[in-house]
Amino acid sequence: MVDPPDKHDDDAADLPDGATVPSEEPALGDDAPERASEIDDLTDSMRRPDAGADVDDFDSIVGELDYSDVDVPALLAEREEYKGLAQRLQADFDNYRKRSAAQSLAEADRASGRLVEALLPVLDAAEAAYVRHPDEVGPLLNQMLVELKKHGLETMALEDQPFDPELAEAVAHEPGEGGEPIVAEVLRSGYTWKGKVLRAAMVRTKD
Repeated sequence: MVDPPDKHDDDAADLPDGATVPSEEPALGDDAPERASEIDDLTDSMRRPDAGADVDDFDSIVGELDYSDVDVPALLAEREEYKGLAQRLQADFDNYRKRSAAQSLAEADRASGRLVEALLPVLDAAEAAYVRHPDEVGPLLNQMLVELKKHGLETMALEDQPFDPELAEAVAHEPGEGGEPIVAEVLRSGYTWKGKVLRAAMVRTKD
């Protein structure tokens, strides 16, 4: 039986002297998935850092950097300048906060003081009524004074005390045994509000 002619033999007959027939390669699409997998592995290895890299190698690279052109004193001076600026801003803010709190408190005291001052004629009327009707008016007057005292109102106790023009106004005078004038009688009560004179008293003095 005669074997069929080999295709390679026919192709070799048509080639020039010295040329060889290339061996048959598998089709391009036969190993495409394997090549794609190899490419993916290669790109992944390029993207991921080497877990086994030695930290000392990194330190050595950093150590080889040239810092000769860095002005260290200038950087330190700049840091101190910014630090001082931040401290001054913090101090200014703290002072502003304290001033604002003090101003708010002072304004509240002035507002409440004006309210209490507006009530002084009511207290004067209650005192006048107390002189004539002590049993009826006394409890009401005492309750008013107690409640106002809780908020800072104080009645000046000036009788038989040395006369102080900062606390009282002398509207009458009687002779005494001589010496420094003293308050003989309080004609109209004086009041302080949180330690400050709200209204001076009207008194009769003797010396």
